[in-house]
Amino acid sequence: MSPSTSAAASLPPSIRKDLAIQVLTKAEPVSHLAEQHQVSRKFLYQQRHKADQALDEAFAESTDDKAVLFYLPITQNWLFQLILALVLICHCSYRGVVELFRDLFDLPISIGTVHNRLQAAAAKASDINQSQDLSGIKVGLHDEIYQGNHPVLAGVDAASTYCYLLQGVESRDEDTWGWYLLETMKQGFNPDYTIADGGMALRAGQTAAMPGTPCHGDVFHIQQQFEILANSLARQSKGATSRRLKLEQQIAKARLTHRVTRQMRSRLVHAKHQEKELTPLAKDLKTLLQWMSHDVLELAGPPLAVRQDLFDFIVAELKQRECKKHPNIRTLRKALHNQRDELLAFAGVLDQKLADIAEHFETPLQKVRDVCLLYRKRPTSNAYWERWSQLHCELSSQFHWLMEAVGEALKQTPRSSSLVENLNSRLRNYFFLRRTLGSPYLNLLQFFLNHRRFMRSEVIERVDKSPKELMTGQSHPHWLELLGFTRFQRA
Repeated sequence: MSPSTSAAASLPPSIRKDLAIQVLTKAEPVSHLAEQHQVSRKFLYQQRHKADQALDEAFAESTDDKAVLFYLPITQNWLFQLILALVLICHCSYRGVVELFRDLFDLPISIGTVHNRLQAAAAKASDINQSQDLSGIKVGLHDEIYQGNHPVLAGVDAASTYCYLLQGVESRDEDTWGWYLLETMKQGFNPDYTIADGGMALRAGQTAAMPGTPCHGDVFHIQQQFEILANSLARQSKGATSRRLKLEQQIAKARLTHRVTRQMRSRLVHAKHQEKELTPLAKDLKTLLQWMSHDVLELAGPPLAVRQDLFDFIVAELKQRECKKHPNIRTLRKALHNQRDELLAFAGVLDQKLADIAEHFETPLQKVRDVCLLYRKRPTSNAYWERWSQLHCELSSQFHWLMEAVGEALKQTPRSSSLVENLNSRLRNYFFLRRTLGSPYLNLLQFFLNHRRFMRSEVIERVDKSPKELMTGQSHPHWLELLGFTRFQRA
């Protein structure tokens, strides 16, 4: 029988593969398989050898560094995309771009070319920034960041992290803030309220440009100021105690040789007096800080009126402890006194939301507030689950709906401008590469940060979405495609 007409030659590849697997696994004797398929045992051993080779190649370690994974068509537009990606994604300097082109592509490129490509992209980015509708922003966050001696005004949407204002200016006075806020209003910017620190020029500029929009206080900065003062006094108190113990040990050793001097006794009296003065003061400041953080400025807390009474009490206690030795106490007390209404404004917003929830579910307001206070406890604590069980028994089927509604209300009630601070920290990675900042470069940064998609985030809703998509609820092309480029995709 000729090879072309043999049974082995007529077997399709799928059957050959199955036979090789059966021989490898020894599912049946080779003689039985040969008789069943009318082939020789030599043929079956040949198929097994092919399968062995295929498995070895599949699991062998790759030692060929010259293997080509895929081919990349290098075009002029692709190189321009690479320049943008190196500067914006990799925070690369102009000279770093030039060096990479030289070392990896053997392609000379000038710093002027890099600058010109960024300027061209910035022009398109500026048009896109100015065409964006900002009417969907409900809460705006404002702050200032410095590059050298020049301030940069920044504004961020609290819900989506969309940056609607990023402008370098000569000064951060009232007129400057008012001017650029008016520019954003031309794009529909009309939030319910804004949040900012205690900057007077910022607030005055908003009052002039947006007289009907309140500006809430940022609780982060005042809490940080309080913590710094309390920790400083705590360190001074520990230092006074350490000095007193050290002097007592020195005097105890000196008594053995009858060499206790008047100076040693005087220093010990002074150390004891200092410790006696600092220890209760540090303890009181620590207690007042805890009350301010956990009872007054905590998001889930008592009604606004109760918070105001507690706030006034803390300010009064601070005033009683003011002294010339610790002028920072007076500075903190004046800052708290001047910003009380702004710092507690978030509590009024939350009270209104809780009242709306109580009306919607036809539930007493106190029950809704009890659910709100449950969020103050740690879910891993026994106190949390004991209170959870009590409220569940009292509210029955409404409990889970109230928990969800109150949780959403807390989530949508910002107290600080932390997101704009986060923006400032990301901008630092770009600013430190430059001595001066121009408007085109800031426009390009604003566009990039608003249209790049988050790779990861603690807020699950933000993953794989850009700030613009979060603000508008609509998807958009990749930021490179928005600038007119065609992205490379492997076949």
